[in-house]
Amino acid sequence: MNDTSKGIHHITVLAGNAQRNADFYVKSLGMRLVKKSVNQDDPGTYHLFYGNAEASPGSGLTFFPWPMARQGKPGLGEAVKVAFAVPTGSVNFWAERFGEEGIDFDGPYDRFGQQAISFKDPDHLQLELVFDKQAEQLPGWEKGSVPAQHGIRGFRGTTLRLKETEPTANVLENVFGFQETDSTENTRLYTTDAPIGGSVIIEEGEEKPSANGRGIIHHVAFRAKDDDELSSMRKQVLEMGLSPTDVIDRHWFHSVYFKSPGGVLFEIATDGPGYAVDEDADKLGQKLILPPWLEPRRKMIEKRLPEINV
Repeated sequence: MNDTSKGIHHITVLAGNAQRNADFYVKSLGMRLVKKSVNQDDPGTYHLFYGNAEASPGSGLTFFPWPMARQGKPGLGEAVKVAFAVPTGSVNFWAERFGEEGIDFDGPYDRFGQQAISFKDPDHLQLELVFDKQAEQLPGWEKGSVPAQHGIRGFRGTTLRLKETEPTANVLENVFGFQETDSTENTRLYTTDAPIGGSVIIEEGEEKPSANGRGIIHHVAFRAKDDDELSSMRKQVLEMGLSPTDVIDRHWFHSVYFKSPGGVLFEIATDGPGYAVDEDADKLGQKLILPPWLEPRRKMIEKRLPEINV
C-alpha cells in the first residue's frame, strides 16, 4: 500500500538560548520560522517551530529553549539524531555554506544508499543532511537565506538508540505504518512512502552516561490524518499494553503521548488544523501566537519572554 501520509509529524528538542537557536535554523540553515509561541505546559518560555515552505507535517522541528539548561548527553532509550532531506544536487552548495558559516561537518558518506553529511547545532544536537531524490517533489522556501533549489524540504527522519529493538519496531510497523527496508550490523532502517518524514533508523546501543538538557530530543511525533485516525491509533497503543494519554488539544493539532517500549517519548499528532489556523499562511512566525486559553495572560507572558529577531 502506497501511503504518503504516514511518517513523522514533528520532532521536539530542548535548547538553550532562543536567539542563538533562531539564528542557526533560520539564518544558517535557511529554515522557515513557522510559529513563535510558548511552551503550553510552561508558558514563561518559548516554543519555536521551524519548517519547510508550506509548514507541512513532516517538516516541523520545534524547540523548548531554556537559557539556563545544562548541556545534555544523549543515551539509550532516546531519539539521538535528526536528519533533514535536501535535493540530491546540493552537496557542494552545503559544503561551501557550512564553510562560510563556520559549521564543522563530516562527509559526505553513504547512509543506506544516499549521500549524507553530519553536523551539530549550537546545543550539540546531532543533525544530518541527506541528499534525497524524493524531497525534490516539494518546493523550497523562496524567502529564506538559502536558495530555494538547495533548501531543506523537511525531515528525512530520526535515529532511535535502544537496548531492545523489537518492541519499538513493532509499534513503528503496526501503529505508524513503517516497514523494515534495510539493515546493517547494528542498525535497521524503517521507511514509509512519505516524501518527507518517512524514515526511522533503530540503532542498538550500549548503556553509557547520559544527561537530560539542551540538545536532547524531547519527543518524536508521528502523523495521524485526522481525529478518527488518532482515536484508532490510540486504541492500538492501548491494546499493546502501553499507556497513552487522553487526546490533548494543542490548537494546531490534537495529540496523544506515550512512552514507547524502548523508552522514547512518542506523540501521535493530527495533520490539521495546521499552523495557518491562527495567522495568514504567508505571515507565519512573525508575531507571538498564543493558543486561545493563554490569550488572557498575554501581557504577563510577553513581559517574561526575551525578544527574538530573525
